[in-house]
Amino acid sequence: MEKTSKDAKHKAAMQKQKASVDAGIQAADTERGVAVLLTGDGKGKSSSAFGMVMRALGYGQTVGVVQFIKGEQLSGEEIYLKEHCPQVAFYQMGTGFTWDTQDRSADIAAAQRTWAVARPMLEDPGMDLVVLDELTYMIAFKYLPEEEIVDAIRRRPPGQSVVVTGRGGGKALQDVMDTVSEVKEVKHAYRAGIKARRGVDY
Repeated sequence: MEKTSKDAKHKAAMQKQKASVDAGIQAADTERGVAVLLTGDGKGKSSSAFGMVMRALGYGQTVGVVQFIKGEQLSGEEIYLKEHCPQVAFYQMGTGFTWDTQDRSADIAAAQRTWAVARPMLEDPGMDLVVLDELTYMIAFKYLPEEEIVDAIRRRPPGQSVVVTGRGGGKALQDVMDTVSEVKEVKHAYRAGIKARRGVDY
């Protein structure tokens, strides 16, 4: 008797949840690309973005990836895309982390060169998904004009989706995005003295 009661309660709860999900799906009737910001101090922002790259490729979509900051050390993403996905437009700033270079003028010049690659992607109606990895730092460090970045995202082709990753980014960037997710650090292996792991961290 107790099992029957629990089963009935579970079924009622699931029916209620299904009705809520179905109503949400029905209410979302606008068909266009989305702008996603993955921010926060936790690990997994770039990994999530590359998960979306693989998802888009699974549907035969056209993808562009531009990585700001990273690029001195090989990453698994770079190796895989270059070897197995030559159709992906992939570009890295190539200077490494700004706290390593410690050369503001050179970093700004590199950021401008990289933005000159990214911006045409945001104007290309044939590009289904554009990932701008670690772009938020270019805004935070004032390497690139915030207004220009926000305007380019706002004016991109209607069918194009864009994913921006990195800590912070500011209110103007958040306001122009459709989805903003914050990855929170609860615990990190690095803080326990564990080295970054190939295939997990890079």
